[in-house]
Amino acid sequence: QVQLVESGGGLVQPGGSLRLSCAASGRTFSSYSMGWFRQAPGKEREFVAGISWRGDSTRYVDSVKGRFTISRDNAKNTVYLQMNTLKPEDTAVYYCAATSSRLIMVLSSRWNYWGQGTQVTVSS
Repeated sequence: QVQLVESGGGLVQPGGSLRLSCAASGRTFSSYSMGWFRQAPGKEREFVAGISWRGDSTRYVDSVKGRFTISRDNAKNTVYLQMNTLKPEDTAVYYCAATSSRLIMVLSSRWNYWGQGTQVTVSS
C-alpha cells in the first residue's frame, strides 16, 4: 500500500512558476513509477508527466514539454513537479499517482494509487 499527499498548489500569474510535491508513505516507494495527472473542470483526467522507479526515464505530455520537469528523491519518498512558464490552460487539480509497473503509462486506469489532489490556478 502507498499513500500519497500532494502539496504546493496555489494561484500564480501567467508566466510564473510553482513546484508541486508528493510525499509517499511506505518503504517500497523506490519500486514504484510515479506520475502527475491533472483534471480541469468538465474535462477528463490527463497524464502530465511520469518518472521511472529509478528516476532514469521520464515522459511528458506534449503540452508541457520544455516547461515542466518531474523528479524524485527516493531517500525522501517524494516526487516533484517543477512547473515553469505557466499558462491559464494549465489550471487544473493536479494528482500524484503511483504504479507498480516499470512502464510509464498515460492511461489513468493503469495507475494503482492516487493522492487527493492539489489545485493549481493560473490567472492574472
